[in-house]
Amino acid sequence: MSSHFYRPGQGHGLPHDPFNAIVGPRPIGWIATVDAAGARNLAPYSFFNAFNYTPPIIGFASIGWKDTVANCAATGEFTWNLVDRGLLEQMNQTCAPTDEDEFERAGLEAAASVEVAAPRVAAAGVNFECRVTQQLELADVQGDGVGTWVTFGEVVAVHIREDLLADGIFDTAAAQPMLRAGGPSAYYGIEASSRVDLARPRA
Repeated sequence: MSSHFYRPGQGHGLPHDPFNAIVGPRPIGWIATVDAAGARNLAPYSFFNAFNYTPPIIGFASIGWKDTVANCAATGEFTWNLVDRGLLEQMNQTCAPTDEDEFERAGLEAAASVEVAAPRVAAAGVNFECRVTQQLELADVQGDGVGTWVTFGEVVAVHIREDLLADGIFDTAAAQPMLRAGGPSAYYGIEASSRVDLARPRA
């Protein structure tokens, strides 16, 4: 069977870069911060994931030194907020490049955090309060910086809406997390019918 082959440095030759769609769907890093003066910022990042259990560490990548990255550098804190189906349109409003308060622009209520100064999205089913552990610029194979900054943070406090816990187990499908799926506008959800259980093999 034939395949479409390309070298990324020479272009993909397709109507839209397939990279983001292939590596997907990806969880959304909806990151809230404050600057040194206390002004709020809320922005989504599609390059986001969890990287460690103990301590729990998450990270997101920003293409460019944007307000969120600068705020993390200035204060050492941020929150992550779960984007569910009911919050998808409001999350999209926080994508806009603007100097407005994104909470106000999207009609979102902010909730105070316990361990950090950065606010939480009150309507989100899960919030992580985080302290920055590392910020680094990604480099290419020549060792040159590519202008994309990764911020890692240790999760120091967690808020989970009680209806998302079934007998003490977090119900991912019930939380309805929305996931970025590449292309100019594609998102996907998670349904209970797509669940598969596999026990890890023992040595």
